[in-house]
Amino acid sequence: MEDDMNDLPRIRHEVLYGDRVVRCFADRPRNVDAMFRTAVAGFADRVAVIDEERRVTYADLDRQVEAMASGLMALGFQPGERIALLMGNELEFVVAVLAIARAGLISVPLNTRQRMPEIEFVLNQNTSSALIADAKHAENIPPRSDVPQLRAVYLVGEDGGYPESEPLSAIPAAAKAGTEFPHVEEEDTLCLLYTSGTTGKPKGAMLTHVSSIHSVMHYAWAFKLQEGDVAFLSVPASHVTGLIAIILSAIHVGGTTVIVREFKARRFLEMAAKEQINYSLMVPAMYNLCLLDPDFRSFDLDCWRVAGFGGAPMPQSTIAALARDLPNMVLHNVYGSTETTSPVTIMPGGQIAEHADTVGQVLPLADIIVVDDAGREVAPGESGELLIGGPMVVPGYWENPEGNAKGFTGGYWVSGDIGSKDENGFVRVFDRKKDMINRAGFKVYCIEVEDVLASHSLVVEAAVVGVPDDVLGERVHAYIFLDGNQVDADEIKNYCSARLSDYKVPDLVTFLDGPLPRNANGKVLKNVLRDIKTA
Repeated sequence: MEDDMNDLPRIRHEVLYGDRVVRCFADRPRNVDAMFRTAVAGFADRVAVIDEERRVTYADLDRQVEAMASGLMALGFQPGERIALLMGNELEFVVAVLAIARAGLISVPLNTRQRMPEIEFVLNQNTSSALIADAKHAENIPPRSDVPQLRAVYLVGEDGGYPESEPLSAIPAAAKAGTEFPHVEEEDTLCLLYTSGTTGKPKGAMLTHVSSIHSVMHYAWAFKLQEGDVAFLSVPASHVTGLIAIILSAIHVGGTTVIVREFKARRFLEMAAKEQINYSLMVPAMYNLCLLDPDFRSFDLDCWRVAGFGGAPMPQSTIAALARDLPNMVLHNVYGSTETTSPVTIMPGGQIAEHADTVGQVLPLADIIVVDDAGREVAPGESGELLIGGPMVVPGYWENPEGNAKGFTGGYWVSGDIGSKDENGFVRVFDRKKDMINRAGFKVYCIEVEDVLASHSLVVEAAVVGVPDDVLGERVHAYIFLDGNQVDADEIKNYCSARLSDYKVPDLVTFLDGPLPRNANGKVLKNVLRDIKTA
């Protein structure tokens, strides 16, 4: 990234959240609504959102946001109150998030795959005052008696039968002319995004206006986003990648967000060609599924300039195929999390082949320290746990002192990832600290085995977990999804034996009937894999 450093916005040190001294972009929007208003002023007639047959300009989007924000205030919702969103990828989600921000409220996007007990926990944990939901998800809304602080439920679409609910249109209908909106500080919370909760209850990460804006500016700089770029929302809008990397990043450059309500490779390719996509950020499996379409090369995708990926390594075969078929595309690995408002490393353009074993280079405002078990920094290239700082790191979890004590130290987020950072700032992530396999005293980093498995020509995707063993402590178990052709476990083991130390070769191999189970943010659910019974 050295050649691009001259293109960086001006940087200075600032104090955030009372006691964090971090590098910040000096010239930045004061909050997300200010960023949106700038786009409206500059590109009023440009299409901001495409959702199925609906094409909404920035001016139209602003009118909808204004009416909903005014309506929320007229209905008595006060700045700082939480408004939960149980919605899929759709225009109404974009309007709601921006309106809630304009009114000084806090949005709480929920995963539409969640079921009633999970939704009940989140609503009660942050004492949400209202819920806006797709009517088709109404069956998973808890009874009002179980969420006593919830004052209102608004439904999008046909009435789903939830008692005492109102249509979403009731909010803008309550709007008053000349509404004065509250002053929103940049350290105020923009939204609460709940972690996946693979261990214990989910925690609500407090994404602030200032953390979100810095992440958006990092994306724009690292990806070289251009004014008016067309971005595809093909990952869930309710998670950090969809909200920050796509929706808000597109607004920052006055671009267009094309909404994909449900990812299907053929439909995605058709829309990408029709709308002349410039920018995407997806999990590697989505790119693989596109390449598997027999007509992939027939689609006009020459405008597809930026292709980000994260959540899993990109197989070398996929990298090579994309480079061959889409020579105008630049691939960027991205590493980050909900707690860091996403990116802390991004692969510089054109360097993925040279640094394919890394997750990219540390971003200008990110600070990554690699420490040993005693909390001491290790030498460049040595492995340890990654501590992550910077203006993108959230101030903490909502009303969760225990989670904050364990998850943050000295302004750094304790990632739980084992990795290394070399002298040039390229980061390697070997495994989750809690998932690292200890096989007879040898450390096995799952990602190293997964990379080898992914290089097999018939493997679409693979994941590795440790399973208990009375003799070895843990054994290596691989879960594999094939492209339709069949291989047996012995062939997989022999393939790995030729490329890995013997203790890293999978002891067990399970072939899956479909893709790996993932949460809505694209991360593989290894706890689900462990529950799959081996034949």
